[in-house]
Amino acid sequence: QVQLVESGGGSVQAGGSLRLSCAASGFTFSRSCVGWFRQAPGKEREGVAAIYIGSGSTYYADSVKGRFTISQDNAKNTLYLQMNNLKPEDTGLYYCAAFMGLCARPLSPTARYDYWGQGTQVTVSS
Repeated sequence: QVQLVESGGGSVQAGGSLRLSCAASGFTFSRSCVGWFRQAPGKEREGVAAIYIGSGSTYYADSVKGRFTISQDNAKNTLYLQMNNLKPEDTGLYYCAAFMGLCARPLSPTARYDYWGQGTQVTVSS
């Protein structure tokens, strides 16, 4: 049974940091494209960052470049999103998602992902 379980969300002030985790099980993590998405109330879901686990190739939305870092721990089958210098516009429900294959435009709204987690809430106050 495939599971993606996010954790690490919370409430912080602008300029603060959070690290999200996504624990994966039930599939071959090392051959997956895994991404972080977020959705704020009244807005469409947005791709934030993605990584192809096999090579470590990373992808970032322009809005988070230089502030967010996606990384992996293959031994723990866990994906991370380090978020620094958070802004109020980063507020949203953050999801991780996995596709069993290479990343192909992984931050696109139409990107294919086979599995999704339940999400963890991030709230940034000004």
